[in-house]
Amino acid sequence: VNRKIVSEPPGDNEMVRPLAHDRRPRRARKPRSMTDAQQIQLDPDPLEPYHLSQGFRVGDLVIVSGQAALDEHGRVVGAGDFDAQAEQTFRNLSRVLEAGGSSLDRIVKVTIFLTDMQDFAKVNAIYAEAFKELPPARPTVQVSGLPKGVNVEIEVLACK
Repeated sequence: VNRKIVSEPPGDNEMVRPLAHDRRPRRARKPRSMTDAQQIQLDPDPLEPYHLSQGFRVGDLVIVSGQAALDEHGRVVGAGDFDAQAEQTFRNLSRVLEAGGSSLDRIVKVTIFLTDMQDFAKVNAIYAEAFKELPPARPTVQVSGLPKGVNVEIEVLACK
């Protein structure tokens, strides 16, 4: 992954400071239009009955919709077992990212939704295992409920 560390957002003509392993300066790219977006599709698609997209690929950016502990046919995996649900959620993220031309190690931002903040330590341990080097930016928020009664949902942004 060619992630950059910047102290503040670059302007249109400013350079971003590269990581130590990549010393070549690069110009910040202007975003592409939505007409360049390509929908990520899975077969079978557990979100299809809900008229939701798994995600989109726009240029080198892969945007993945919130994933939960659903199997390929939309059935809940690990009902009442937070660890099983979190692991299935990461498997689903990986599946969608691969369909979009990316992978877990190319994620730059993660948003985690929990129904109980008491599960934060558990999800943080799974997160630390998944992202050993250069962990992505991440907010974690508690919500009052998630579809199908699952305990965790995760959405991500990744590079292609």
